[in-house]
Amino acid sequence: MTTATAATAAPRTNGPRTNGPRPEEHGPEEHGPDVHRPDEHGATEPRRNPPPFLSDPYPTLARMREAAPVSVLHGDNGLRLWIVPRYADVRAALFDRRFAQDVRRAQALADSRVEGVNLGSDITHMLSSDPPDHTRLRRVVQAAFSRKRVEAMRPMVERITLELLDGLDAAAVRRTTGTTTATVDLVRDFAFPLPILVVCELLGFPPEDRDLYRQWSTAIVTQEGDHAAFRRAVQEMGSYVLALADRRMRRDDRPADLLTDLLEAREGGELTDDEIVGMVALLLIGGHETTVNLLGTSCLALLRDPGQAAWLRADPTRMPGAVEEFLRYDSPICMATTRFTTEPVDVGGVEIPQGEFVLLSLGAANRDPARFQDPDRLVLDRRDAGHLAFGGGIHRCLGALLGKLETEVALTALLPRFPGMTLACQERDLRWRNTMMLRGLEALPVTLCR
Repeated sequence: MTTATAATAAPRTNGPRTNGPRPEEHGPEEHGPDVHRPDEHGATEPRRNPPPFLSDPYPTLARMREAAPVSVLHGDNGLRLWIVPRYADVRAALFDRRFAQDVRRAQALADSRVEGVNLGSDITHMLSSDPPDHTRLRRVVQAAFSRKRVEAMRPMVERITLELLDGLDAAAVRRTTGTTTATVDLVRDFAFPLPILVVCELLGFPPEDRDLYRQWSTAIVTQEGDHAAFRRAVQEMGSYVLALADRRMRRDDRPADLLTDLLEAREGGELTDDEIVGMVALLLIGGHETTVNLLGTSCLALLRDPGQAAWLRADPTRMPGAVEEFLRYDSPICMATTRFTTEPVDVGGVEIPQGEFVLLSLGAANRDPARFQDPDRLVLDRRDAGHLAFGGGIHRCLGALLGKLETEVALTALLPRFPGMTLACQERDLRWRNTMMLRGLEALPVTLCR
C-alpha cells in the first residue's frame, strides 16, 4: 500500500505544500490510499487492506484528478512516486522522452534511494528499454503484429474460441443434475485460456504448459514484495525458454513462428539470449494479461446490465465499437509502467524534479470528465475511441490490435451461446488481481443457462 497527497507544487525544501483530497465521509476501508502531506512521510501508518482500492480504484483516482495535476505517493518501501491522473497530462507524458523507461537506469536510481526495491530489472525487453535498444528490439517483432497479420489470425482465434465454448457446454452438462443451469469460472475456463492459447500458437510454445505460464505471470506482475518468488519465476522462465530455443535450433524444419524469428535475429547478431528471454516474457505475459483482464471486466459490465448485452447480441457489427468503450471504461492496465524523469518536467503547472519516479494513470485518464462526457457510465455506442488504454508514443502496446480482435471474437461468440448467463456470487465477493498496475479479476463465477 501507499500513502498519498496532491501536489500543487514541486516538493522543494522551502516550497509550498498543499493537503491532498479529503477522504469521503465513511470508514477508512471505503477509500484508497491514506492522505497526508509530502513532508509528513512516516506520520501515517499505511493500511494493510488493499482490496477496496483494487475492487474499485476510480473514486480514489477521481479525488486525485480533481485535487491537483500530480499527487505524491509514498510506498511502504520508502520510494516516492508521482502519479499523473489527468487525460491531457497523461497523453502528453506518454509521448515525452523526458519520462524514461530504461529499467536498468531506473533500478540504479531506486537503489540509490532505498534498499530492497525490485523494479523488474532481471528482465530486459522493449517495454523496459529506451532508444536505441527499444528501436532495435521492437523492429524484430513488429511485423508480426501488423494489421494485416493480426487480421489473418482471426480464423485461428475463432477456432480456439469455439473450442473453449464447447468446453463450457460440456462442463455445464457434467455439472448439471436435473436442472438447466451450471456454474463455471469464466476467467479460468474462458478468459485466460483464449489469449494464452493464441500466444502459444504465435510463439510456437506448448499449450499444455499454459498453467505454468500463468504461475510465472502471477509471480512477476503481482510480486507484492516477494522478490524471491519474482526472481525464481524469472529464472525458471529463462531456463524454460532457452531449453525450447536449444531444441528448436537442432531442428532442420523450423516452424514459421515468432520463436524461430527471434532465434534468426540472434543468429544475425540482433538479439542476445537475455533479450530473447525478455522478449518472450513480454509477449507471453503481456500477450495474455491484458486480454484476460479486458474480457473479465467486459463480461462483468455486461452481467451488471443485461440490456446492454442484449443490445450487442442484436447486432454483432456493434462489437468493435463496444470493445473500444470497454477499454476506456475499465482499462486493463490501470497504471502504465513506471517511468523516471531525466530532467525537471512541468505537468499542469507542477514541476516534477529530475530523477523522480512517475506513474501515469491510464485508468484515471480514461475517466477524466474534461475529455469524456459522463465518463463513469458505460456507453457502448460512445463513438469516441480516444482512450489511452494501450498507452501511447513509442511504447504503445504492440499487441493492441490482437487484444481487440480476441475480445471482439470472444464476446461475439459468448453472448449468443449463453444469453441467460448471470453472476454466481455477490459482486462484493469478487477477487481482483493484487496489483495496482493491472485491473483484472482473479475469478468470475457465472451461472450458465442452457
